Amino acid sequence: MSQIFDQIQKEISSHDVVLYMKGNEKFPMCGFSAAVVQILKTFNIEFRTVDVLQDMELREGIKTYTNWPTIPQLYIKGEFVGGCDIVREMYQSGELQALLSEKGIVTSTPTGEKVA
Repeated sequence: MSQIFDQIQKEISSHDVVLYMKGNEKFPMCGFSAAVVQILKTFNIEFRTVDVLQDMELREGIKTYTNWPTIPQLYIKGEFVGGCDIVREMYQSGELQALLSEKGIVTSTPTGEKVA
């Protein structure tokens, strides 16, 4: 498991925003993953997706790494933010944009519309 943890640590420290999800940004394989992708896209930021369906050891490893039982999982600047429900709540309350700003990630929302 330590090799998987090293892989996860490298991934989340190499990218500002990382989403462990089922599928990928273009083809989410579950509604929860699709919802988080849609939210992230409203900020017009770059984010890395990691498809846990491609590696069962990674799929289980990410759950153990955070002690969080579900996928998707969002990381911002190496910090675990949460899954779909938490990300959706943070987005709706404005906390997600505040966190991105606090972490130095420039966002832009051309329409200002909320999606979730």
